[in-house]
Amino acid sequence: MIFGILKRRRRKRLRARPFPREWDLLLRRRWETYSLLPEADRLELQGHVQVLLAEKRFEGCSGQEVDEEMRVLVAAQASLLLLHRETDYFPRLVAILIYPGSFRSPRQHRDEVGVVTEHHEVLSGESWERGTVVLAWDEVRRGMRGRGDGYNVVLHEFAHQIDCENGPADGCPGLSRGQARADWARVLGEAFEELRRESDRGRWTFLDPYGAQDPAEFFAVATESFFQCPEETRSEMPALYEQLRRFYCQDPAGWSWDSRRKP
Repeated sequence: MIFGILKRRRRKRLRARPFPREWDLLLRRRWETYSLLPEADRLELQGHVQVLLAEKRFEGCSGQEVDEEMRVLVAAQASLLLLHRETDYFPRLVAILIYPGSFRSPRQHRDEVGVVTEHHEVLSGESWERGTVVLAWDEVRRGMRGRGDGYNVVLHEFAHQIDCENGPADGCPGLSRGQARADWARVLGEAFEELRRESDRGRWTFLDPYGAQDPAEFFAVATESFFQCPEETRSEMPALYEQLRRFYCQDPAGWSWDSRRKP
C-alpha cells in the first residue's frame, strides 16, 4: 500500500514537470496525430510521456543506437492509448527494444501428431506478455507519417500490452467503467468473424487481414484503424468504433485539422 502511494506521488511529480519545448516541436514536426489532438489531450499526453520515459528502459539492437528523439516519439505514440483512462502505465512492460528494420524472431510449430518444428518469422514488431515490446524503427517512422492507412506498429504492439494487463492476450482487455463485457464480446466477435470471412475469400477490407489470425491480433489491428483511419472505421463498422471509443475514452473521428495549434 505504501509502495502504491509513493508510486502515484512520483508519477504525479513527473506529469507536472514542464514539457521540453524541443520535444513539443519534435512531435509537431514528426507525428501528425499530435497536432490533431485537442489541447487538453495534448497536455495530458505530455505528462504520460514523461512517466514512460522515466519508468521504461529503451535498448537498441543489431547496431541501432537509441537517442532521445526516438524515445520521445515511441513514448508519445504509446501514451495516446492511455489518455483519459485509469492506467498503471503498461505494468508488465520493462523494456522497449528497437531494431533498425525488420527482425527475425524464433517460432515453434506443433503439428497434429505432436511433432515440433522450429523456424524464424520476419517481424516489424512484437509484444511479449511479460517484459518487452520489440519495434523496427523504419516501421515506427512509417506509422508516424500520417493517418489514413490504418497502420501504426507502436499502437499495435502497445495495444497487446493493454490486452494482457488482465491475463493472457485474448482480445478482451479490462474494460472501461460502464462497458458491458457481453456487448464487447458480441461486437468484436462479429467484426472478427467478418474479417476472417473476407480474408478467406481474398477480398479487400479496410482492416488489416493480419487481424484475422486470432482475437488478440484483431484487437490490436482494430486499435490501429481506430486511431489511424477513424472516419473510415466509424463509417464501415460503427458498432466496433463505438466500443473502441468507449474503451479508449476518445473520439478520433472528431479530431479536426482546425484543432492544430502553432508552436
